Amino acid sequence: MESGDSNIIFHVISVFFNMSWQIFWPLAFGLILSSFIRNLLPVDTVVKHLGKTDVKSLSFTTLLGMMSSSCSYAAASLSHTLLAKKATIANAMAFLVSSTNLIVEMFIVLVALMGWTFLWGEVIGGLILIATVGFLFSRFYPKDVEQELRQHIANAAPQQKASCGMDMSEMKHDSSDCGMDMSNMKHESSDCGMDMSNMAMSSKNDTGVMAKITKSASFFQMDLAMIGKEILIGVVVSSILIALVPQEGWRALFISNDAGLPAWLHSLLDVIIGIFVAMIAYVCSVGNLILAAALWHGGISFGGVIGFILSDVLTIPMMRVYQKYYGKRPTKWMVGLLFMAILFTGLCVDAIFNGFGWVTTDQTLRTLNQSGFGMNMTTVMNLIFIPLSICYFRLGKKANAGMGMSM
Repeated sequence: MESGDSNIIFHVISVFFNMSWQIFWPLAFGLILSSFIRNLLPVDTVVKHLGKTDVKSLSFTTLLGMMSSSCSYAAASLSHTLLAKKATIANAMAFLVSSTNLIVEMFIVLVALMGWTFLWGEVIGGLILIATVGFLFSRFYPKDVEQELRQHIANAAPQQKASCGMDMSEMKHDSSDCGMDMSNMKHESSDCGMDMSNMAMSSKNDTGVMAKITKSASFFQMDLAMIGKEILIGVVVSSILIALVPQEGWRALFISNDAGLPAWLHSLLDVIIGIFVAMIAYVCSVGNLILAAALWHGGISFGGVIGFILSDVLTIPMMRVYQKYYGKRPTKWMVGLLFMAILFTGLCVDAIFNGFGWVTTDQTLRTLNQSGFGMNMTTVMNLIFIPLSICYFRLGKKANAGMGMSM
């Protein structure tokens, strides 16, 4: 192998590990948080606050999203949990948007990379997007498609129950009796021929802290088993693109200001291009913002940059996650409405900031791939979450294996 090829491969590998390091702790934190919410948050509480779509529910879900993880994959898991808990699809999608675009760590990176103008553009754009998503999904998401989505979620639910190695589709009840007369048993849970006195998950300990942690860990392990492949593909593809495509290559996508197009058409095309680039290149919030800085200096409009940043929920790996969570047809409608909402938001932000003359061009360009290694916040959080997530995953895998589940 030639020296040049070796350098390219080494660079791709370096970018891959760097980006993996940057996104690990927010991803782990978000999935762990999702597992606890799924296990501990009562359905009636979600229905009470998020069971209908209005200004109050959208405000609540926005605040909830702002306090959660910034990782899109983790946000997808959390929004899936809300839907499983009977939240409306509009509220779940508003949560998805707020948890990936209105979080403190993203604001800090935005100011550092691109300046305060882009921070306010992100804040205003995020709020417009949440309102637009609430309107579009409550008015235009077909009821029969929503029923199909919820049926897909319900069909996946039996996989989270003990089957004792049996076909759950043949059973009339949620709990397995393994061929035994359940009327003679004091508990609903199955012992599958085992001595219940020796089991850690006995009815006496079901309310204990360890039992709740173990049950939550089982959801964490199932989430990773379901979407882990998509996350890995997303990181690999994004690493290759960032490592091999020079900044000039991204700039070649944009329409020059000298093209003589009407301002509205130029803005429309730039926002569409921004969304398209995000769909094929995005992997994490930090990597997304670094690339956004390069796109801005490459000539894309202000609204195009905001559209690109907001499109972290429309990437190809994310669409694959949606398809696994909700099915093909519900995902197509979801992606279509999110696309329209982001396009509208990008155009609104471009019109507002250009109309008031708030757009600046003196931002400082940073390199596309910044090192996350060293004694910083990322390192500290990873040192906490790497061993924690490994232990949590092993606990969940053991719990699922004990229930006869293969993941």
